[in-house]
Amino acid sequence: MAVRRAIQNSQESLNVLAKRHGINPKTVAKWRKREFTHDAPMGPKESHSTVLSLEEEAAVVAFRKHTLLPLDDCLYALQPSIPHLTRSSLHRCFQRHGISRLPEADGDKPKKKFNAYPIGYFHIDIAEVRTKEGKLYLFVAIDRTSKFVFVQLQNKANRNTATAFLKAVIETVPYKIHTILTDNGIQFTFPARYRNGPTAQYVTHMFDRCCQINGIEHRLTKPNHPWTNGQVERMNRTIKDATVKRYYYDSHDQLKAHLHRFVMAYNFAKRLKALKGLTPYEYICKIWKNEPDRFIFDPFQHTVGLNNLGHASI
Repeated sequence: MAVRRAIQNSQESLNVLAKRHGINPKTVAKWRKREFTHDAPMGPKESHSTVLSLEEEAAVVAFRKHTLLPLDDCLYALQPSIPHLTRSSLHRCFQRHGISRLPEADGDKPKKKFNAYPIGYFHIDIAEVRTKEGKLYLFVAIDRTSKFVFVQLQNKANRNTATAFLKAVIETVPYKIHTILTDNGIQFTFPARYRNGPTAQYVTHMFDRCCQINGIEHRLTKPNHPWTNGQVERMNRTIKDATVKRYYYDSHDQLKAHLHRFVMAYNFAKRLKALKGLTPYEYICKIWKNEPDRFIFDPFQHTVGLNNLGHASI
């Protein structure tokens, strides 16, 4: 302390003081600038504790129980409202409350992982939904790689509405679609007994013709192998769990509006572990920067158009 005070009171040069006290001239300069002689506190000026408050912990636990999302998806969803939340603190919180493991899903699991494909490989499926006004058909398309989702509600599920849905997907997605995977429903292909019949070479299913015109390969799932199209079936279940299984709708318009908001949030706000924390839209923009040749138009300039991917028409 005495040496530091002497340095602060002296008018001698840095080198003279450094030589006298056997220290570095930079140390002399440091203490000459200070108005105190005690050591300055070390570490960050503001503490950044990762400890959750009781209110934050309650919110985290409620979110996990309500959504049943994996750890990383919970982290991405909660960090905007709890900035100091870390993956380790979130995991410890789940362990304390006995919710670190999600319940096992029923049913058969895929026997192998999906092959890696460039963006433009879409899975398409149809599901029934109901409101007070009656039954509707939910058409869902999801990109295997970017996870981007496009949905529509239709009054009927036939080859006309399926083909119209495919055209809407093609017109809306900013990049080239190279492959479509569907089941063997009559909305997408002829029954197997006609598919290889004598007239097959002369007659093409409307959905297949739309694929051919747009340079898209149409693949079909193996019969009795539902997990082959598991991505879109899981998305169907996710959408229904968030809408018709949780809420009662007086009208088709109510369901349409809620469905639009849900898909918008999924495409533009939901951070996915499969995309390393990016949203589907952010991932598309990242691919556009690296592989612009895959794109028909710039996704940055067509955000409003992309928002139509949350569109649900009746």
